Amino acid sequence: MEKHSRLAIKSSYSDLVINVGKVTLGESNRKKLQKVQREKEKVKVIQAACALLNSGGGVIQLEMANNDENLVEMGLDLEAALRTLILFSNLQVFFKTKQQGKCYYIFVKSWSTDTFLEDISVKPRICSLSSSLYCRSGTSVFLMDSGKAFSFLKTKKTNAKSSGKEPSREISKVIHPDLHDVDPTYCVFQKDHFERGEVMPFPESQFIEFKQFATKHIEQYTKDTILEYIPAFANTEGGYLVIGVDDKSRKVLGCAKENVDRDSLKKKIEEAIQKLSCVHFCQCQCQIDFTVKILDVLDKGELYGYACVIGVKQFCGAVFSGVPSSWMVKGKDVCSLTTEEWLSMMVDTDPDLRQLCKDFESQLSLSNSPPQSRPVYSKKGLEHKKDLQQLLFPVTPGCLKYTPESLQKELFLQNEGLEELINRQIDPFSQGILILSTSWAVDLNLEEKQGVICDALLIAQNRPPILYTVLREQDAEGQSYCTRVAFTLKQKLVNMGGYTGNLCITTKVLHLSPERSAESSAGSGSVIDYPSSYHLADTQQMEALLQSLVIVLLGFRSLLSDQLGCEVLNLLTAKQYKIFSKNLRKNKELFIHGLPGSGKTIMATKIMEKIRNTFHCKTNEILYICENKPLKNFIRDKNICQAVTRKSFMKYDFTHTQHIIIDEAQNFRTEDGDWYRKAKTITQRDTDCPRILWIFLDYFQTSHVEDIGLPALSAQYPREELTRVVRNADQIARYLQRVLQRVRKNPPRNIPHEPLKMCLEAKWARDVQGTLSIKKNLTLNAIVMYVADTCKLLFERGYSPKDVAVLVSTARDVKKYQQELLKAMRKKGIVCLTNANDMGGDHIVLDSVRRFSGLERSIVFGIHPSTVKAAILYNILACLVSRANQHLHILWQRDVEEEFQTKTG
Repeated sequence: MEKHSRLAIKSSYSDLVINVGKVTLGESNRKKLQKVQREKEKVKVIQAACALLNSGGGVIQLEMANNDENLVEMGLDLEAALRTLILFSNLQVFFKTKQQGKCYYIFVKSWSTDTFLEDISVKPRICSLSSSLYCRSGTSVFLMDSGKAFSFLKTKKTNAKSSGKEPSREISKVIHPDLHDVDPTYCVFQKDHFERGEVMPFPESQFIEFKQFATKHIEQYTKDTILEYIPAFANTEGGYLVIGVDDKSRKVLGCAKENVDRDSLKKKIEEAIQKLSCVHFCQCQCQIDFTVKILDVLDKGELYGYACVIGVKQFCGAVFSGVPSSWMVKGKDVCSLTTEEWLSMMVDTDPDLRQLCKDFESQLSLSNSPPQSRPVYSKKGLEHKKDLQQLLFPVTPGCLKYTPESLQKELFLQNEGLEELINRQIDPFSQGILILSTSWAVDLNLEEKQGVICDALLIAQNRPPILYTVLREQDAEGQSYCTRVAFTLKQKLVNMGGYTGNLCITTKVLHLSPERSAESSAGSGSVIDYPSSYHLADTQQMEALLQSLVIVLLGFRSLLSDQLGCEVLNLLTAKQYKIFSKNLRKNKELFIHGLPGSGKTIMATKIMEKIRNTFHCKTNEILYICENKPLKNFIRDKNICQAVTRKSFMKYDFTHTQHIIIDEAQNFRTEDGDWYRKAKTITQRDTDCPRILWIFLDYFQTSHVEDIGLPALSAQYPREELTRVVRNADQIARYLQRVLQRVRKNPPRNIPHEPLKMCLEAKWARDVQGTLSIKKNLTLNAIVMYVADTCKLLFERGYSPKDVAVLVSTARDVKKYQQELLKAMRKKGIVCLTNANDMGGDHIVLDSVRRFSGLERSIVFGIHPSTVKAAILYNILACLVSRANQHLHILWQRDVEEEFQTKTG
């Protein structure tokens, strides 16, 4: 993005506020301005408005250059410019104005296309002053507005996707050299000269444009003409631009030879066309197909000068005359978008989930959300954002509710006077919800501030949202903290949560006096008086805002992002969120027991992000420990912690470590020492500083019969349970449930029986379609051919190698199957095979079930899930089954099934 430093964001507000400086307002006042000054002021306003429309909304602050004491209107030219940005929709939908003394405010709502465009098929994702895309219509050239540009680009993208390669379409007969017998234009343009005064035997048309040469600055005029007409022909159906012919009389006039150099003119024309920005939607990276011909113009047999004919074919993608005029806010600057950025955002659409993830339900679609939003999905059968909102943040008619109640009681009990202080603040409000948090900053992935007792977000009827920060004592930085949190919350509610209504968040800082009763701090930061349309008018508006808040608080980056090549969010379940939202200072140690596929590793990742912001930690101060290298590498690549295996943890000292998260703890062993004692020692080194030790485990997936090293179940306290399976399709989940029952009835000796009752409470998303295929009595060759054939079929349906894992029982089995599997794959044209250490590449993973613990793929092939230890056969099978999201194929090698039945009885 290119910066526009003359427009900067004011940082003392809880909203995006752009001060554009002095602007003359009022229709009569603006008419008196010189044209240059009027345009200069208009450009400042239009850039700021476009940037805010594309960046979640905000406020334009103007200083009135005129001395009117009475209220004045904006000015017709400014209003007209704003209308062009919003495709001539109702100006009041996106812009409200207010004059306060010499200050004039334009309140800008975020751009969205859900209810505001009459033509619902025209939904550009962003606003633009100019698309820089021209098209041909009849004998005219038009600059496409953002709506027409969106339709044009959408068609181009669809055509390229459906055909794989969209060649140049040669619709115009003037482009066809084989039609010279019926096409007079072909005959004319094959000549090497014209006679001056000669009349062209055909008029201007969709495919022909006549232009005269300029009298001065001939090469520059020609270049400017090319920037308009050549992209227009290329973006439509091709055609000819003829320079040197009068468009009314059709007479050849040419340009005198004394005024132009023939070779230089041709070179300049070719350079100008080659510099045009071309964007492709297909694999073909072809250039504009054009021909430049300089013809002599004769006058009574003598050379008078020259005419120019430029023929161009229809282009497969889009040809721009320049960089589109569109802006966004980036950091503290207003920046213009590059052509590539503009195009990417303009045609951005929801990912195609028909094949890969047809069982996901859209929670937020790009088709009706603000420009910077990303799509949000959840597994079908899990709570919808509306259900989560009703569960976590309910709005009760005629009632003002505090939530969460447990935190309310804790805060009021521990802070004398806090209840009185908060009740006094919210007493005037009769309906809504007050959402308490020990730190809204941490909830929004910001760093916590010391001295904050709590933050409270009030969503109440007939008021804009209010964020309260309660400090223990007066703090000069308190207001800036509250403003920064409110600013971040507002941006996320729109740009992440997809809220499309008018939105501002006001702030208020309170403090508790240590010696006397509770006091209210007057500080409320820089204040802008927003219009009443920014008030939440009714329950429907409050709930819509709270559903956006659900996405902000419960959203996390989905593993689908890597598979689809675009950013996609999923939502936590209500139970996951309740665990995640725990006060870390009150829950320094916690054991989380989760069924297979219940999202333990996702929880571990999010809790480390929360630790970092709560305790202001560096990456090397948070330690993630697991048993296997593939999972360690997967977490390490997220750059939120130091990740090690248990063996490395026992081998080295970790002097800088303050907090520890342990994942897949059921697979730990004590062969290298007491890992739990060492972790406890590290996190209890400093009793004055709270340090975190959270342990995630699943006894059902225990992969050995040795001592695990966990404390006795009675000592695993406090303890939480995750019983909702969120990973697996219905058929896979039901089969997993049967396997878990076998584990519960015949557990290995090294795990307690009591936690295994969790499987009786298991829940999963019903009717999520998937595949479970169990093949028995297969030879080794039949197994590898089945995997190869099935992969080829799946890849033809749109899956890719990075969706597939082939899992065997042991590392020895990996070596046994690798060569045979590669041979079978190569016969099908598939050669991408690697182990689980490389989860990020576009490869099929071949590894053992144990090493794949904690990871997942859409498609899993499990080859004869057996092991030498009969006691954990069903544990290994449970681990295998739970790795598959959509499709699971279990393949039994001949004689192995009998061995399995013998070992398990």
